[in-house]
Amino acid sequence: MENTRVLIVDDNEALVNMIKEYFEKKTNIKIVLSAYDGLEGISLIETKQDLYDVILLDLIMPNKDGLYVLEKMRELKINKPVIVATSYNSTDAINEVASYGVNYFILKPFDLPDLEKRIMSFKNKENKGRTIDLLQTNLNTTVTRMLHDLGIPSHIKGYNYIREGICMVYENPNMIGGITKELYPALASRFNTTTSRIERAIRHAIEVSWNRGDLDYMEELFGHSVDIDRAKPTNSEFIVTLADKLCIESHKIGV
Repeated sequence: MENTRVLIVDDNEALVNMIKEYFEKKTNIKIVLSAYDGLEGISLIETKQDLYDVILLDLIMPNKDGLYVLEKMRELKINKPVIVATSYNSTDAINEVASYGVNYFILKPFDLPDLEKRIMSFKNKENKGRTIDLLQTNLNTTVTRMLHDLGIPSHIKGYNYIREGICMVYENPNMIGGITKELYPALASRFNTTTSRIERAIRHAIEVSWNRGDLDYMEELFGHSVDIDRAKPTNSEFIVTLADKLCIESHKIGV
């Protein structure tokens, strides 16, 4: 099967090397070109169009930023799939990026399997009607910010299970009454694991959160819903409370 070829434009050399190392072990995606600032990036984008299929683009870089790159691509009428990857997650930034017709906005730090899935979504697709999914992007950004503020490190399994679980409950409120019977099996199927491992990993992530998270933010979220004697919320309380918070936040940012 033909590789999906990726051009990376990002000034974080360590991140670029990590992405290259990850995809060296894959047969479906190949990192073929890389640049570390906007000027070098647009030069490769313009002169090497036959060598890459997808662009992974950072926003904040020296010698012209990612928005400059997007503007030049528009002027040059270069119509290639673009994934914007950045830690700059304001709603205004997302809206501005969307105005250039990019395909996706992924918030750093991101999981490499998530990046792989996003890149592969472009396989065998025509680059027509390119548009960022503002609804999903804003929701993902809000969930990520909440989990980071709660002190859950992104490298532990429970982080991914909680993040996915919150989004699933947000999108399907009927799951609120069936966390164990509906949500856990759905997560187990999605991550190819067992419901007991899902439950344990989420419990561990909550325990980590309670030891290192922002206490004021925890009180804001859980102060009136958590059993004081138990201190920590149950898995169900944690996910449902954050899904409810997500509903409130999504209305604030107008998605």
